[in-house]
Parts: sequence; structure tokens; C-alpha cells
Amino acid sequence: MNTLDVTIVGGGIIGICSALSLQDRGINVRLIDRESPGQTTSFGNAGVISPWSIIPQSKPGLLKTIPKMMFSGWKPLSIRAGIWSSMIPWGLKFLSKGTEVGVRQTADAMSLLCTPSIELYRKHLKNTGDEGLVKDTAYLQLIKHAEDASLDDIASQIRLKKGANIEIIKGSALRSLEPALSSTFEAGIVIYNTARTISPGRLGAVLAKKAQSQGAKIIKDQINEIRRDGDNWFLKGKVSKYNTKLLVIAAGAWSKELLSSIGVRVPLIAERGYHIHCANPGIDVINSVVYSEGGVIASSMEGGVRIAGQVEFGPIDASPDPKRELRLKGIARKIFPDISLTKTKFWMGRRPSFPDSIPVIGTVPKQPGLFVNFGHSHHGLMMAPKSGEVLANTLVQNPINEDVSSISIKRFMN
Repeated sequence: MNTLDVTIVGGGIIGICSALSLQDRGINVRLIDRESPGQTTSFGNAGVISPWSIIPQSKPGLLKTIPKMMFSGWKPLSIRAGIWSSMIPWGLKFLSKGTEVGVRQTADAMSLLCTPSIELYRKHLKNTGDEGLVKDTAYLQLIKHAEDASLDDIASQIRLKKGANIEIIKGSALRSLEPALSSTFEAGIVIYNTARTISPGRLGAVLAKKAQSQGAKIIKDQINEIRRDGDNWFLKGKVSKYNTKLLVIAAGAWSKELLSSIGVRVPLIAERGYHIHCANPGIDVINSVVYSEGGVIASSMEGGVRIAGQVEFGPIDASPDPKRELRLKGIARKIFPDISLTKTKFWMGRRPSFPDSIPVIGTVPKQPGLFVNFGHSHHGLMMAPKSGEVLANTLVQNPINEDVSSISIKRFMN
């Protein structure tokens, strides 16, 4: 293929990993994004890279917990006015996936993308000088009352069946694992053999720089229109116009609008998440610490401790909810009583979410030369490197010795 025959719209971690995987197959790429690579949605996540983050958001019994999630003190779930018309059909599809059979099927699809994540990130980081950006750790889910600690739930059972090393710890063992924890928590479920990045933003920047050093052309522009133009795809941006034979849409939550302009419609919604980043926190968080009641994950990163998560459904261009900052600070103190919050930064991003928690990767029917790689919901960081591999193998028509039908866009095009 000629130089720049493949253009990727979207410079988040999904687009970056797609570029690296295409380069591994000898293809030159052009990467276009409205911002610097890896500095938008990919910048703000909790940093978890786990082969075991394979459980969808919709699970049995979720419906009866929604009122508490929306109206409890921490309010980990909210729905803004102006989105109900699209939220109701999306939500009904989402809840319909929360059966035991549905969760197990979805977990199989998620496993395909999550299982090799640590290994593939280390492959991408090799010889960059920043191999330390990915750090081995454990994943700790906090439990308030020791008697509630159990591995009988569907999530633990699926993980155990797939080979995860999980145990329940209590009392002094919990304090030893995470010394800064509040005594409020009596137990925890620990998932071993996971990892995290100590800087999601820098991870994206380092990998984008590697792609650029290998010949990728990185362009800062906002693509507003795509359309077929003879044998090519025509892209119209705010800065310039582009033509390409092969086009990959990896623009996260903005992918829906781009595809709708050519008549391809998908049930994607912008699921907004938040974080506070605490500089000089006065504590260290050893592992990825999950506080389900607050809907957050806490971890130490470069320059401080990050408390990230929560779910807010709202218009993609709506401004952040400032009340979230106060709630996240309260949650931080709940988990870590001695944390210093005198110097914090508040952030909001937009997760691209499908009702079945599975992305779309591969070809688009009746659209020659068009490929997609988006919709990774809460799991974009974990799924990115394998998603890039699947996309690249599909594009170059390499044999794929895996069942990828569950991640095809065809499931939404009946």
C-alpha cells in the first residue's frame, strides 16, 4: 500500500494502538484528532489494565439498585435532562443484557479483548525508555462488612472459571495490603495478576510518539464530515480536507455522529465519567482500589492519587457538573481518611458506550474501505491493544483464529 493509504480518525488510546498494530504489518498510517493524541477521554481513566475486567455493567439484580445509585449520598449514577428520549431505549436494551446467560456471553467477548492487554502494552512500550509506565499490581474491591465478603457472585464465578487468582482478605491482611485505608472497611476481594499505568495521558503520548517515529503522520484537526468519493473516502475537517482509500473510525463518543452522516446508525451513547487528581496527597495507594458504593477506583499515579469513575448520562457537549468534584472529594476522604485534598484537579470525559458493553471492530457492510474501532465503554484502556490487533488483522485480511462475530457492527445493522 502507498503512504497514507490508511487514515485513522481518532487519536485516543484505541486509535494509537490501531496505528501501532497497522505499522507492525508494514502499513503506513495517518492519525487525525481534534486534540493531541491520548489527551482527551483516554487521559482521565483510572489506569487499570486487567485481564479480568471482563464483567459488563449490566448484571442480574441491577434494576433494583438504580434508585439507590441515583439518589444516595454519593450519587454514582445520574441522567441529565435533555437525554431521556435516547436514554430510555438505550437503557431498556442495556437492562435486557443483564441476564446470567447474557453476562456470561458478554464476558467471553470482553475476555477476547482484555486477556492479552498487559503483554501487548509491554510489547508496544519496548525500547521507548518508558517501560515503567505499566506497573504490576492487584485489584482490590472494598467491602464494608466482613460477613458480606463472598466469591459466590456471578462476577467472581466467571473470573474464577477463566483462571483468575482471587481471594478474600480481612482485618490486618487488608491493612497490610493498603495501609492508608479507612477502618470502615472490614474486608476486600483481591484479584491478583493485574496491572495499571501510572499515567494514562503519558502512556498515550509515548505510544503516539513511537508511532510517529515509525512514520505515522499525526494531524490535529476536527473531522466533521466523511463521505464516499469514487474509490476513496473524503474527509472534511475544520483545518483541511483529506482523501484516503482506507478509513478507520476510532473517534470514541464522536464516532456516532460521523457514521450517521453516511446513514450508518448505531446505539452509542456518551457516558460521562469524572476524576479528581490529588497532588501531594500525603498517602500512597498501592493497588487499584474499588469502592463500589461510590462508583470509583482509586490509585496512585505520577504526581499524586487519582479518584476516578461515576456515571453521568448527558448530551455530549454539556458542561461538567461541578457538584461531582465535591462528591469525589467526599469519597476520597471516606476511603482514605488521611488524604490531603488541598491541591486537586477536576476532570470530565466521555465514554463511548453500547448497551451490551462490547465495542464494534472491523468492516462496515456496504461501505468498502471503511473500518470501525470504537465503543469500549469503561474498558477502553484495557481493550485498546488487542482491539488494535483485531482491527489490523481484519484490514490486511490476515486469518483471525478467533471468533470476532460478537464485536462486529453487523449486530446493530439488522
